[in-house]
Amino acid sequence: MKIENIQVLRGPNIWSTNRKKLIQMRLNLQELEHKPTNKIDGFYDRLKALIPTLYEHRCSPGVPGGFFQRIVAGTWMGHVIEHIALEIQTLAGMDTGFGRTRETKELGVYNVVFTYLEEKVGIYAAEASVRIAQALITGEEYDLEHDIQQMREIREATRLGPSTGSIVEEAIARDIPWIRLNKQSLVQLGYGKNQVRFRATMTEKTSSIAVDIASNKEETKRLLLEQAIPVAKGTTISSVDDVDRAIREVGFPLVFKPLDGNHGRGISINIRNREDAVEAYEFAARISRRVIVERFVTGFDFRVLVIDNKMVAAALRDPAHVKGDGVSTIQQLIDTENTDPRRGYGHENVLTLIDIDRDTLDLLEKKGYNLETIPAKGEKVFVKSTANLSTGGTSVDVTDHVHPQNVFFCERISKIIGLDICGIDIMAKNLTEPLTETGGVVLEVNAAPGFRMHIAPSEGLARNVAGHVIDMLYPYGKSARIPIIAVTGTNGKTTTTRLIAHIVKNNGYRVGFTTSDGIYVQNTMLLKGDTTGPVSSEFILKDPTVDFAVLETARGGILRSGLGFGFCDIGVVTNIQEDHLGLSDIHTLDDLMRVKSVVINSVKKNGWAVLNADNEYCVRIGKKAECNVTYFSRDENNPVIKAHCKKGGIACVYENGFITILKGDWKIRVERTVLIPLTFGGTVPFMIENVLAATLAAFLWGFRTEDIKISLETFIPSAAQTPGRMNIFDFKDFKFMIDFAHNPDGFKGIKEFLSHLDSPLKIGIIAGTGDRRDEDIRELGKLSAEMFDYIILRQEKHLRGRTEENILSLLKEGIRSVDVNKQFEVVPKEIDAIKHAMSLAKPGTFITALSDVIDNAIETVQNYQEQERNGLFNV
Repeated sequence: MKIENIQVLRGPNIWSTNRKKLIQMRLNLQELEHKPTNKIDGFYDRLKALIPTLYEHRCSPGVPGGFFQRIVAGTWMGHVIEHIALEIQTLAGMDTGFGRTRETKELGVYNVVFTYLEEKVGIYAAEASVRIAQALITGEEYDLEHDIQQMREIREATRLGPSTGSIVEEAIARDIPWIRLNKQSLVQLGYGKNQVRFRATMTEKTSSIAVDIASNKEETKRLLLEQAIPVAKGTTISSVDDVDRAIREVGFPLVFKPLDGNHGRGISINIRNREDAVEAYEFAARISRRVIVERFVTGFDFRVLVIDNKMVAAALRDPAHVKGDGVSTIQQLIDTENTDPRRGYGHENVLTLIDIDRDTLDLLEKKGYNLETIPAKGEKVFVKSTANLSTGGTSVDVTDHVHPQNVFFCERISKIIGLDICGIDIMAKNLTEPLTETGGVVLEVNAAPGFRMHIAPSEGLARNVAGHVIDMLYPYGKSARIPIIAVTGTNGKTTTTRLIAHIVKNNGYRVGFTTSDGIYVQNTMLLKGDTTGPVSSEFILKDPTVDFAVLETARGGILRSGLGFGFCDIGVVTNIQEDHLGLSDIHTLDDLMRVKSVVINSVKKNGWAVLNADNEYCVRIGKKAECNVTYFSRDENNPVIKAHCKKGGIACVYENGFITILKGDWKIRVERTVLIPLTFGGTVPFMIENVLAATLAAFLWGFRTEDIKISLETFIPSAAQTPGRMNIFDFKDFKFMIDFAHNPDGFKGIKEFLSHLDSPLKIGIIAGTGDRRDEDIRELGKLSAEMFDYIILRQEKHLRGRTEENILSLLKEGIRSVDVNKQFEVVPKEIDAIKHAMSLAKPGTFITALSDVIDNAIETVQNYQEQERNGLFNV
């Protein structure tokens, strides 16, 4: 077996709209294509012995053990690997369930698809599942536990922490989109201007001054003391010489902790003699130059959580500990405690495994114990000095038992320090009585407090504290989204996208849009290049200035990693024609339709699909769409339009020279096509289609027809507004047009336009693209011979696996199949081809460059125009 490719899908995709996180592995079974599982001796027994939990996989029989039934009956190895990849992730603490294995047109090659929770774990599972299957085939021993532990470690290194994750999960539950902005815990909720950001449990509302105060324990204590909040008596020291002074001022027992520490690092508690005090200072000084020395207050460790100045949760925390049974050693007791099913690696379970470190050994040493000590029955032995859950501590929810005065104190503290999310550590006998009566004290105030003890306490009621964060960031009535119109199709995507964006901008929105030539906000290009994939979509959705997104969405990005957004308000499919066939397992128009339909499947239920009624594949997409469907057509008598409007549907058609909206039996005329510059006086049918699509999308969003009309009249086809889309440059004796047409359907559109032109000489500059089929490249040659009097062939770029000679040969074959006497020549470089075409021009000549590198062509022609204006033109 051989893994040919692994792709990570991160959004709606061809396999599933709802399951956005999928691994797609292209697997070549090689000789195993002829060897299903029932023909591999002992395979079933070895698989069952290695991964017995696969029994729970129901597979097609739909019952427990169903997958094993398939193994016995005989199934292909790709199917087996799919199930192994799912199960080993589950064994590593990441429960997954969806998978698909489908053969491709290439014999023995399959697409193995399965869900993942953490991207890098999914990739590891893909590779490991193939290794496991290979070992099972050959009968080799395999260390499955190693893979499972590796996946756990990868998960802990890459996943969002429990606090960050809980906020994201709450956002998802409320249908708020999110984007992870780095490899740590910086997250964006919402899109465009409606976004908010947070990191762990600090939000963009969190005051930096408040964080500085909370990080300075001495400053925190001073502010609280001034406001009559009970705090522990203490002082701050910065050298070992100050230890004696601290002992005199504060008195034993003592606590030493770093001034700038967090997560319990560097803390020593219950210090009762000078020798231990010096050692405790040196331990804390490793973390911070200045060390706080406080009176050790007996009692219980409580954490109170305040969000948006309201107390939302409280927990009693206990450091990791074991209870003696009079028989077992401390090491054995820890090992037994770690078998508790509630404990897991990292943050995978409610509790964390207890590990043995320096803190553990120091605590035991202070008691005169070691790991081999056998504590008395019932004796509680602490093995960590702090109550952090990440080091094995436990928590008990006490939210409902906090005295009102203590609630008042905690909410005051959050305002005194100025934190929107505030964790307050309290040492007291209990929280059911006022701190002023029990002698309890506030130990410290934490910015970015952990949520785990509240969302998953060891005992008591779990509190959805993340819900309070979302309530604060997105109060009732505040939207997290911006409108999204997604445009896909074979031809016309970019022009339609640009026209819709022009209409949106003219209606007062700050629009961000992606195209095949760049990313724009308003009319400013921010990134240049083919930007029609999910990364480009995210670029716009991350922009805090954008309040409306129009996203060109091409097949390549969908196949490569899915859509860059969860759903859109309006999805447009301009047409589905033969292009890019034979690539990425897309061999037929049915396959291409499946790709393009991802956009329509991602339109929200009350959104709109805008489809081309003149294209049978678009009509088929409409029949399966689960959103509102509308159609556009150049023929008002199109039977699909007729049937649709008879049912009260909405459509946009070209009728009697007008762009017209149909609503049932009603007609709303928007504008005459002769007055719409993009249609070149109504002479370019495919441009009319683009106008129909854009007009319909704009109308469905709610823009007034009179505003749409003005936008249609002011959208001028040019190198500035529609680069590479029928850009015509006027010279004294000839005209020069540049168009991005690169497939047969695009060539046909240009051919129809040229048929209406009266020119004594039509010169064409054409090229092929190497990743198209032979017949597609030949067809470009044929169409060129039908529309040009003289052809210049060039081929300096986009070879994509072919040779220049091969592409040119296919183009020549196409030309000669139409007219063996057709005049053509080869000028390899585009700039030279443009100059040569101009040298051949005579008065009235119309030159057309069908260019796959529009920037170079436009710049070259514009330079010649400038030279002509300055009297320097000489070709």
